[in-house]
Amino acid sequence: MKKISILFLLLIVGTTTLFAQKKTIAFEIQGNRGARGLMPENTIPGMIKALESGATTLKMEVVISKDKQVVVSQEPYFNYTISISPNGEEITLKNQKQFNIYKMNYDEIKHFDVGSKLNPRFPQQEKFRVAKPLLNDLIDRVEFYVAKKKRPKPHYNIETKLIRKGDGEFQPSPEEYVELVMDIVKAKKLGKRVTIHSFDMRSLQYLHKQYPHIPTSLGIDEKEDFENNIKALGFAPTIYSPYLPLVGKSLVDKCHAAGIKIVPWTVNTVKDMMYVKNLGVDGIVTDYPNLMQEIK
Repeated sequence: MKKISILFLLLIVGTTTLFAQKKTIAFEIQGNRGARGLMPENTIPGMIKALESGATTLKMEVVISKDKQVVVSQEPYFNYTISISPNGEEITLKNQKQFNIYKMNYDEIKHFDVGSKLNPRFPQQEKFRVAKPLLNDLIDRVEFYVAKKKRPKPHYNIETKLIRKGDGEFQPSPEEYVELVMDIVKAKKLGKRVTIHSFDMRSLQYLHKQYPHIPTSLGIDEKEDFENNIKALGFAPTIYSPYLPLVGKSLVDKCHAAGIKIVPWTVNTVKDMMYVKNLGVDGIVTDYPNLMQEIK
């Protein structure tokens, strides 16, 4: 029997889905870590700012604490560029991984300040004292805000932030990681408004097996053939999310031919937003969701 390429298989499966998506799904604006260009990242005020700025989806990363709490954070440790320890101990590039969130209970984590330190990459950020929130609390606050303001309920793109060779030291197993996140997704009844994103294929593979109805997003940060990435994953994700410099018309066409949406990251200028939108992408991840207002 002749071997059928993975792309051809995805084309057969995905064509009908593609047409349905184009009819029903508007261009998606994902506020990266809330609105990282305007507010401290992965904080509740940052998420609210993202919604005020036009984001339709809140993109965030989560890590796991010692007491099995799901904490909203880009890294499983306190990054020296944004963090101030509660006792005044300096957090540096050299020692930042010693401030390991997986080795701390949330009662300790919540006393670190991740909003007052100047982040030179984002000079427009408002600065104020704020803690890394629990995913539970962040969702509650966002849902309360949109209900009070009579705004549409947002979508949540939650990334399982596993680091390579970090199992047991900076994170639990992929299976436990996914279950802890899904416990919250189920408790908050977010099934139709959540996507689980990851660069770690193991967590997406487990999620797809145990929760096939939950949309998935595969993060891509290295130049590799689309077909090879999908073959390695073993199934067609809902979204293919590559680093902006990797995106061109050919990749957009391959994704759409396979019935997969493409949402690049991190698209932070009006010029780049116009470029990828003209290519036909289905959305963007951006630190500045407010900029999309300039091209509508």
